[in-house]
Amino acid sequence: MASPPIVPPALSAALDPTRLVTDVPLAPFTTFRIGGPAEFFYEATSADDLAAAITAARAANIPWFVLGLGANILVGDHGVRGLVIRNRATAHTVSDAGVLWSESGAIVQDLVLETVRAGWSGLEHYIGIPSTVGGALWQNLHFLSPAPERERTMFISEVFTSCDILSAEGERKTVDADYIRFGYDDTVFHHRRDVVLSARFQLTRDDPARLHRILQENLSWRGSRHPWLQVHPSAGSIFKKIEGIGAGRLIDQCGLKGFRVGDAQISHIHANILVNLGRATAADVRALIAHAQAAVKEQFGHDLEPEIGFIGEF
Repeated sequence: MASPPIVPPALSAALDPTRLVTDVPLAPFTTFRIGGPAEFFYEATSADDLAAAITAARAANIPWFVLGLGANILVGDHGVRGLVIRNRATAHTVSDAGVLWSESGAIVQDLVLETVRAGWSGLEHYIGIPSTVGGALWQNLHFLSPAPERERTMFISEVFTSCDILSAEGERKTVDADYIRFGYDDTVFHHRRDVVLSARFQLTRDDPARLHRILQENLSWRGSRHPWLQVHPSAGSIFKKIEGIGAGRLIDQCGLKGFRVGDAQISHIHANILVNLGRATAADVRALIAHAQAAVKEQFGHDLEPEIGFIGEF
């Protein structure tokens, strides 16, 4: 049996030893329920704690990765070397003027329900989407609203005002939307190793009854078009959007709905979502991704580009 990894002194000196552990399986911390162990694993419980963990990893010269809800990623079967920091920094407040301040580990769905109950509008479109605040900013969280009066894609950037980050250079500072460069599934965080510590959003007063109706509409629409995570774990959409065509539509036209490799399967409900039927491995998912890419390329000439992150060793 292999010996457990030795925790670098720079980590053990800087972090709470009761929350710094080794060889922790990551599958339970991802929406895909797939992934090998983290060499070192730490739960950060505040923005300061998160910044300290990243700073300690940099001082120890070891790789690090911040884990939120574990959506939109596939963790390799051989796990992740270095430090995986699970972001549990969830403190948040709403001012009388409707400014929501939240640490980056807060779960968006929890914030949606809390703000809607209080009659604040701005987050209700994102009900049912698994994400933390940090993850929402990382990908510019969005949702195509089904309601006729707002039949368009809603983006989290529309209510964002500023955020506090730990920069790639180790500086803590406040930045605005110009710095983040919001795009479709893209921000500066895809290109720099900055980390969101906390963020601010401007909400507006609205009728709670109307907001609850929007929640119900969005949940119903999403539930009819996406497999339920509680039944069929997934990482959400696997491939990037192909404008005017749709990656899922191409996969469907190849007749691949229901196709599986091991326990990884192309969803019968949404062809751009791969689901874990119970015991899927990262290798199964990678093979299924490659099969879909090859089929679409051969039949239609399009290159499917994954939008999920591949984390760790495969």
